[in-house]
Amino acid sequence: MFNFLFKIFVLDSIFNFLKINIMKKVFFVLCILGIVLPYYQLFLFLNGPDPTFSYFTSEIYSSSPISMITWDITVAYFSFLTFLIYKKINDGLSISKYILASLIGFSLALPLYLYDNYDK
Repeated sequence: MFNFLFKIFVLDSIFNFLKINIMKKVFFVLCILGIVLPYYQLFLFLNGPDPTFSYFTSEIYSSSPISMITWDITVAYFSFLTFLIYKKINDGLSISKYILASLIGFSLALPLYLYDNYDK
């Protein structure tokens, strides 16, 4: 009986250890994708026929579905920024890394935060 319970405990501990490592790896891959995928699209835009800022902004709001996605990401980013400021004030979290990552994109900043704070 003791041997059986010990095996269950050990297997459960190993599973939890692997699960943490898997999630950290997933967040790391999401950080990489958060850099590569948006900037690939920017690269395609800059190599397109009209790579101007006015064309870029007109394309962002070119249709209601695109505008919806743009506003969704904007509100999500400001919610995340508000949360980071709250954590800095209350818990002393160093947020400079996440602010700098958000200059690259929200698709990097959020997975980076999750990667850093998954185990806490």
